[in-house]
Amino acid sequence: MDVVFESVSRPMTAPKEQPPAVANPEWEALRPQVLAQAEALRGDPEALAQLGLRVIAHNVVEFLPAALARLEAAHAREQSARQAVEDMAAANFAAQSETHGLSLDLLESRNNADLARRVDEAARGKFGLLGAMLGVEPGEDATVTPIGWKALPAGAVDRMLGPHEGWRLGPCPEAGELFGEAALSVKSAALIRLSLWAPERAGLLAFASGEADGFTPCMGADLVAFLGRVVERVASRWPLL
Repeated sequence: MDVVFESVSRPMTAPKEQPPAVANPEWEALRPQVLAQAEALRGDPEALAQLGLRVIAHNVVEFLPAALARLEAAHAREQSARQAVEDMAAANFAAQSETHGLSLDLLESRNNADLARRVDEAARGKFGLLGAMLGVEPGEDATVTPIGWKALPAGAVDRMLGPHEGWRLGPCPEAGELFGEAALSVKSAALIRLSLWAPERAGLLAFASGEADGFTPCMGADLVAFLGRVVERVASRWPLL
């Protein structure tokens, strides 16, 4: 027997609409009384606590924005100080690297004239200074001044630095005596005492800057003093008679 399925179409029925929410009749009856007693409600902390409410009066100063502003300002200052420390550390590291690189370069000097040239070129190229000079006072038994070095009068180093000081950083009133024609451009300098050859002769290593804050008395002198010791050791390879 053949079975035939007959499709029967049924009309679609529209979904029933949800009945509107019925207002709470008890609340509707109570609401006018609560509103009438609003002032009493504000003065009842226990009732407010039960309702999870709190009162903010018009004359209350809101401290939260000010507190947040202070925290943000403190954070900004901390970030700025941290960045300044990081920048200073990076600059110090770069200066140390350049100083050590210069020391290796000075060890390659062929004579005292080449030593003076290398110091001056490094001051200009590596450190962005106006230049550098090497000077020496006359000795008791020798007055020869190497080529490229400046001949200083006897007692000049003690006069510039003081009899017991190893260096001086800051303004350079002796710029004309040390740097000649470039003196007008010198705004600050680093002067390092040298002890050269045998018998001992007083000398000077000087770096010139075109900026007033290029060298200041509050700066550390460790690196320039280190270069002074390197110059002494290298110069001792070629004693002067």
